Amino acid sequence: MRFSVITRTTILGAVASAIVFAAPATTTAQSTKVPPIIDRELFFGNPEISGAQISPDGRYISFLKPYKDTRNVWVKRVADPYTSAKLITNDTKRPVTQYFWSRDGKYILFVQDQLGDENFNVYAVDPAAPVAAGSDVPTARNLTAAKGIRAAIYSVPKNDPDIMYIGLNDRDKAWHDLYRVRISTGERTLMKQNTERIAGWVFDNTGALRLATRSTDAGDTEILRVDPTGFTQVYSCNVFETCGPDRFNKDNTKVYMETNKGAPDLTRLILFDPATKTEQLVESDPLNRVDFGNAIFSDVSDELVGTSYDDERTRTYWKDTNWESAYNDIKKQLPGKEITLASHTNDENTWMIVASSDREPGERYLWEAGEPAKLTFQYRAFEKLPREALAPQTAIHYTSTDGLVIPAYLTLPVGVAPKNLPLVVFPHGGPWGRDSWGYSSIAQFLANRGYAVLQPNFRSSTGYGKKFLNAGNNEWGQKMQDDLTNGVKYLVSQGTVDPKRVGIMGGSYGGYATLAGLAFTPDVYAAGVSIVGPSNLITLLNSIPPSWESIRTIFNERMGNPKTPAGLAQLQRQSPLNSAAKIKAPLMVIQGANDPRVNRAESEQIVIALRDRGFPVEYILAPDEGHGFARPINNLVLFTSAEKFLAKHLGGRYQASMTPAITARMAVLTVDPKTVVLAKKVEVASAGPKPTAGLKTGVATYKGSLSVQGQVIPMDLTRTVKDTAGSWLVTESTVMPMMSANDEATIDKGTLTLRKRVVHQGPATVEVAFADNKAAGKMTMNGQERPIAADLGGALFADGPGASDVVAALPLAEGYATTYRNFDLMGQKVKLRQLKVAGSEKVTVPAGAFDAWKVEITPADGGSGESTTLWVDKASRRVVKISSVLPEMNGAIATAELIK
Repeated sequence: MRFSVITRTTILGAVASAIVFAAPATTTAQSTKVPPIIDRELFFGNPEISGAQISPDGRYISFLKPYKDTRNVWVKRVADPYTSAKLITNDTKRPVTQYFWSRDGKYILFVQDQLGDENFNVYAVDPAAPVAAGSDVPTARNLTAAKGIRAAIYSVPKNDPDIMYIGLNDRDKAWHDLYRVRISTGERTLMKQNTERIAGWVFDNTGALRLATRSTDAGDTEILRVDPTGFTQVYSCNVFETCGPDRFNKDNTKVYMETNKGAPDLTRLILFDPATKTEQLVESDPLNRVDFGNAIFSDVSDELVGTSYDDERTRTYWKDTNWESAYNDIKKQLPGKEITLASHTNDENTWMIVASSDREPGERYLWEAGEPAKLTFQYRAFEKLPREALAPQTAIHYTSTDGLVIPAYLTLPVGVAPKNLPLVVFPHGGPWGRDSWGYSSIAQFLANRGYAVLQPNFRSSTGYGKKFLNAGNNEWGQKMQDDLTNGVKYLVSQGTVDPKRVGIMGGSYGGYATLAGLAFTPDVYAAGVSIVGPSNLITLLNSIPPSWESIRTIFNERMGNPKTPAGLAQLQRQSPLNSAAKIKAPLMVIQGANDPRVNRAESEQIVIALRDRGFPVEYILAPDEGHGFARPINNLVLFTSAEKFLAKHLGGRYQASMTPAITARMAVLTVDPKTVVLAKKVEVASAGPKPTAGLKTGVATYKGSLSVQGQVIPMDLTRTVKDTAGSWLVTESTVMPMMSANDEATIDKGTLTLRKRVVHQGPATVEVAFADNKAAGKMTMNGQERPIAADLGGALFADGPGASDVVAALPLAEGYATTYRNFDLMGQKVKLRQLKVAGSEKVTVPAGAFDAWKVEITPADGGSGESTTLWVDKASRRVVKISSVLPEMNGAIATAELIK
């Protein structure tokens, strides 16, 4: 699953449009001899220098360079050598991979998470500031300063270079509220509280908020005009179409949008008027082959200056003669390369250029306008990598089982006849992404070891039209897998590949395809390497992070809906874990311990399944990584292990030598499959615990607070219990300065199990009934309805309003413990809870002093979910104090004490 919450486009889109110039292919001299084995560190180690950018004022060049073996940001004056640069950041745990300059060139801004958990914060550092006391670098200020959140950068406006517009999901994990952040001070101002399922915000060229995008419960995309009184829908496309704004035009009256709504198959660029809801076609692919690729804008004129398309190679069409002339000037000097604009000065007279190809990881040049223009070489990434020993990448096409034409890229080893070669199929992640022509460290590494490498853009890949994309709906492990199998068959039929030496390796969805290939087509592959690949599609869908709520329906529509009998059966059938007994090829599994997308259990389930049948399986687990490895030393262990594994089973070449650092790190990351143990499954009876008393009618009033990120927010809570025919009706009203909520529960009088719940909070209403171990109801927000339907596996107990009173009705005593079920309304998931009486405590609250049972309630599986402590008066069985830790609210602590 290759989903980036904070992407290069998100961060840099407001600073410089991503520009790709396509130069025509040229032939270069290449040795026909078998090249020597290239040291793996030249593919996967730290580049000496990378990621250079010119500052907006043209005075400085920033770049990434290792500091204590970890990539960090350095800055130098343009005319100075790179060796004289000043260190700006000094993170030694996680490389800095995404950074950019503020509009005025005063600050370096970068994002960072913790060990791969993808909870990104945004930092600012002043390169001109003095080095902090006791440090090697100036102080980097955390502008978002929160744990367990994921920041999104929406806009860095031109008109106020000290401002950024960012999204934070600190209030609600599923949705980002919109904030205005002043970079110089860190001052944060809430602009919009996101109670309308807004997935993104769009600003015009003056920095004014103009549009928003919303994901509906059906998975459709709505484009909304932001009016003074609210939102007005102006455009929409369904879940199987694509539409979205790029940038406003020069006079800010219309917006450039990419869309394939309606009859057209390929995505096109249109100019849309949000006021009149009219549109005009700007351009679609002149060759009618691929989706619209990229719109190139000038930040000086705000005009569209070019467009590009990602075909077998990139094609660019110019609208501005000055930009075209500049491109042609560069192209003449760097033939055979694809040219990318990495950054430019505010006047657009100086550009930092990247020149790359299938055999060139990236050269950096500084281009300066003038008569004549000047192109100055800066550096080569991976300078010591022998380019002459690398392999060409070729675009090919083949036909799948049902006649669909599959585009792909093939890399063949140098100096070896293309006959009966060992093959590694390397499917991309996503699956809603694609491979493109250019340098691939993995493909080149494998080709150097003697393998043919196939990178197929199987159905579900983006860029080839919605029919091709939608042909993969509900086809994980089926037709999508056939597209890989038929690529193997095609190369075998050409005599290129030895059918007995075919392996498959991939990450994320590519890891799933590896497991599926071994499980569903066991006769095709002789070995497989799964990198952060899911083995069970049902548990994968159940572990989708809350911040992905806007695309949850898209997963259900494109993968399969586990809430329907047919969808559940399909996903079970497509889960490699359920066909692990069919696997007969050796498997290597690689996982990051902190992966928020593909949980660690996804890898360990398949490791255990193969281990328990005595089958060869190897396991690499990085404790400091997430969804893919960022630290070079971990990548070196990954590919050292995979290289040896593939050589053993496919017969390719292998670099036997290892540095002491790799040897030491490998000992840490390599896990003996015999030691792998999944979290103990918690058994909870279908019926709830047996209470020894009923509830007590009346009104209880509590004074409380919510403490989060240093702020203490007062909170008043009133609980009312009424005796109705056969049921208890419990209502809890919560009042806080910025909101109020009303939560009502109907509780069975005998068992105290939950029967019904109705919640009113702001514009949202939830109504759900619980019967026959099922939940059924709806969630309504601003007129939009989302169904609630789930199998509970048993009765719900001590859940919602009155939960603490229900706990107080249990036979509490020293050592008492029990388990029961709760239901997460937003995630529509059952949560198992463990209750134990931790002892007795004397507690004083506004209502008086009490001798109380201290009752602790935690996640039954030992996870990191909400934990609550109750103090229950022994004499009256009244709950006199409540304290809860809420990880989903950045560790907020909610407390309430009985007043009367």
